[in-house]
Amino acid sequence: IQFAVKDDDIYIIEVNPRASRTVPFVAKATGVPLAKIAARLTVNELLSDFGLGESGVSKATKSSHLAIKEAVFPFARFPGVDTILGPEMKSTGEVMGLDKDFGHAFAKSQLASGLKIPISGNVFISVRDRDKPNALVLAKSLTELGFNIVATRGTAKALEKNDIPVKIVNKVLEGRPHIVDSMTNEEIDLVINTTEGNQSKADSYSLRRTALTKNIPYYTTIAGANAILLAIRSMISGGLEVTPLQAYFSSGN
Repeated sequence: IQFAVKDDDIYIIEVNPRASRTVPFVAKATGVPLAKIAARLTVNELLSDFGLGESGVSKATKSSHLAIKEAVFPFARFPGVDTILGPEMKSTGEVMGLDKDFGHAFAKSQLASGLKIPISGNVFISVRDRDKPNALVLAKSLTELGFNIVATRGTAKALEKNDIPVKIVNKVLEGRPHIVDSMTNEEIDLVINTTEGNQSKADSYSLRRTALTKNIPYYTTIAGANAILLAIRSMISGGLEVTPLQAYFSSGN
């Protein structure tokens, strides 16, 4: 089932009687062999026989972890294709990040999808006006972690007003040297860029393509930027551990 949420309204986009990607993910995340149970239900066994709770997780299984699903896109194989997303299905696969807290789980999901997570360096921030208050909090947190902030003039002005150190860089339309030059020269390690309107999206196309070709993490929402901030903190505080899937559950199924 695909949902869309707008304010307090919930819309159902579509309902499909299939679960090609969802079943393996949920089964691994919960420790419940969903495909096996479904097969046995088709031969008249009862759902109540499997000891599942109301949430669908086995009553005998206790877990304290988070599972994050990240989409994998084929953009790098198609020169010139824009990486901006819409309602169309563009992903060609998915990966899972599993850990005891959100920051570590999200970090694993990003690494599994092929991104590199910086723990130092330069962060480019350019956001629309309504995102500037949240960008200030992000920039402050990143500065405290040792990152240098690079921003276009509008965002830089807001940062400077709040005593956040920032280096100003030109937009592409403002002439060289500009932000894409900095990205091409491997001077940028993370990009946070939110846009509004078709013209703004068109103007930032070269940023998205350069981030793709140079494998620079690029986040286009404040929510995504907050998530990568938590991942960076987790990487700095203790790094990541490889743990068998079964270790996340007190008993197997």
